Amino acid sequence: MGRRSGGEAAAGRREFGAMDEFWGFYLSQHSKPATRRWHFLGTLASLVCVVLAAATGRAALLLAAPAVGYGMAWYSHFFVEGNRPATFGHPVWSFICDHRMFVLILTGGIDAELARFGVTHAASASAHRD
Repeated sequence: MGRRSGGEAAAGRREFGAMDEFWGFYLSQHSKPATRRWHFLGTLASLVCVVLAAATGRAALLLAAPAVGYGMAWYSHFFVEGNRPATFGHPVWSFICDHRMFVLILTGGIDAELARFGVTHAASASAHRD
């Protein structure tokens, strides 16, 4: 088993007393607009899979939903944001926060929420544009 950096290890073990505390951490892990866009698209694609599964009765679409959603989200963490997905340490709260962020992006409230928690993104050396 490989060793994780101190920051990654600490984030995986970090305990949160309340959802609002985790929400602030979650937002800090999604500081780049491109990361949030990948998450939005992944959540949207997974919801489309679920709706199509219900409409067509094709159970395979239900299996595709988490693969598509998490695949896009994890791509953004590894290759855009450059951090470890919060899902690894806090799967239930991360799932809830993914959908909360989706709704806030959809309704235009994400910027106010990022400002409330003081989340800004640092300049990146990544090849991906924000």
